[in-house]
Amino acid sequence: MKRKKLLVIGSVNTDMVVKSHSLPKPGETVLGGTFFMNAGGKGANQAVAAARLGADVTFICKIGNDAFGETSKKLFENEGIDTSYVLVDPDNASGVALITVDHNAENCIVVAPGANGNLHASDVPDLSSIIEQADYVLMQLEIPMETIQMVADIAYQKNIPVILNPAPAPAQALSNNLLNKLYLITPNETEAELITGIKVTDKDSALLAAKKIHDLGVCCVIITMGAKGAFVYKDSQCEIIPSFKVTAVDTTAAGDIFNGALVVGLMEGKSIKESVQFACRASAISVSRMGAQSSAPYRKEII
Repeated sequence: MKRKKLLVIGSVNTDMVVKSHSLPKPGETVLGGTFFMNAGGKGANQAVAAARLGADVTFICKIGNDAFGETSKKLFENEGIDTSYVLVDPDNASGVALITVDHNAENCIVVAPGANGNLHASDVPDLSSIIEQADYVLMQLEIPMETIQMVADIAYQKNIPVILNPAPAPAQALSNNLLNKLYLITPNETEAELITGIKVTDKDSALLAAKKIHDLGVCCVIITMGAKGAFVYKDSQCEIIPSFKVTAVDTTAAGDIFNGALVVGLMEGKSIKESVQFACRASAISVSRMGAQSSAPYRKEII
């Protein structure tokens, strides 16, 4: 069976991670433990997750003209991702994320976006034809909003479903013009609250937030709720899909793995519920491992 094509447009970072007993408070210095560097960035994480699970992935991103960028591109090639549109920015460094992970597997992250913040739709002259060849488009919020809007506009015109993972939490309200071009959106509880103004703590509040997002034009809403699972709202029907219980060691890329796996499920013809269950299994595996892209499971690992 021919694999369907996924177009991921997003960010690339190199994660610099320190494991520590606790996360530092403002002004505090904490003596940490193990340090390591890992390939990251929400767009890259989701592209790698989808590729490892069997998708035919094309990735549009921008890296710096530096060692971090070169290493990232080679990693994508090793994963079988089409890197024809991995663009090089001569003026900005590759993105970097500074991550601290505590003994409860919680993390705090600061990102220097670098070249990611300079990824513009005009950088890809044949963007329209690239989108037209895709079966799904997946994006996040670590690249300029103007680029996200342009891609959504083109995909909507060509009837290509767009999935937006609105992470990191949007600093400004997402426009109605963007929301009504989306097929599916996957906020976590914090992101859902920022989009709707409704604090999400349980199924009832998740339903209120999901309905509000749906009324703004999004066909399907999935609110990820950590250990509680994922709340799914589509066609006026709602359900919480439970998470899989595992011992977490690092939650850094859990949401990214979830999104990559979710799209793979949809591309394979699974229902929304089946796709979310598939994504929950992939995410559960990822949090039991250290790292971002390195924690993404392969298809053979998901029963």
